[in-house]
Amino acid sequence: MPAPKELNPDAGPLALFGYELRRHREVAGLSQDQLARRMRFSASLIGQIERATRRPSRVFIERCEEALNLNGELLHHWPGLTREAAPRWFRTWLEVESEAHTIRAWEPLLVPGLLQTEDYARAVISGKPGATPDQVEESLAVRMARQKVFQRTEPLMYWVVIDECVLRRPIGGREVMRRQLEHLLEMLESPRISIQIVPFDLGSTTGLLGGFAIAQLRRGPDTAYLESMGAGHVTDRPEEVQAVNLRYETIRGDAHSQHASTKIIKETMVKLWTT
Repeated sequence: MPAPKELNPDAGPLALFGYELRRHREVAGLSQDQLARRMRFSASLIGQIERATRRPSRVFIERCEEALNLNGELLHHWPGLTREAAPRWFRTWLEVESEAHTIRAWEPLLVPGLLQTEDYARAVISGKPGATPDQVEESLAVRMARQKVFQRTEPLMYWVVIDECVLRRPIGGREVMRRQLEHLLEMLESPRISIQIVPFDLGSTTGLLGGFAIAQLRRGPDTAYLESMGAGHVTDRPEEVQAVNLRYETIRGDAHSQHASTKIIKETMVKLWTT
């Protein structure tokens, strides 16, 4: 087994977690092999994570907590670990998203990440060419962690407009789609979430240029995120945000009302995805 590597806990979330895991293990008087037996993970994996050469899963962290009789000391590192796992170009938006009090968004192709079920998200992420199982699970962890904005003391206000084709696209199969649309209906029970559907038969709209989101922050300027092929663009330049705002209002003007949109989601779920 490789000799212990001295980590600088200030080097980043992964190094900090490895440092803290080793510290708690040694305080408990356990070797890596002993901890591995308690956790039902391999000692080599524990060693890799302690050396910050492997990112832990949430399940791994939860088993560490149980095996070491901790009370959240390791689990509180999870948000930082998931943020570090995100692509560099997306991390700025993650910070904005976590601080926003209101987000307005448009999505022409997929259910927005903040409203995706785990199975739907996994199916979407798995479609990335060359994605390994570990990469899929890392990206999935980032996406699921983002949804904690709805669990804050003052949850996010989220107004999203989606194209009707999103409800029809068979991502992951019938059961995954049924549960995803069911989840949308459950989310609509919150007065802080609005979902409006742009009718499929509308044809060409300005929204076909791509998805985007606009975040309003208590401290700081409004910020926009625009999707592009394989990356994204985050901006708080007033003229750019104003242009995205105008596009959002134009698309929203073409959408069904909240009441009619809810009915469409229910009907699509029953007609297309319920056996």
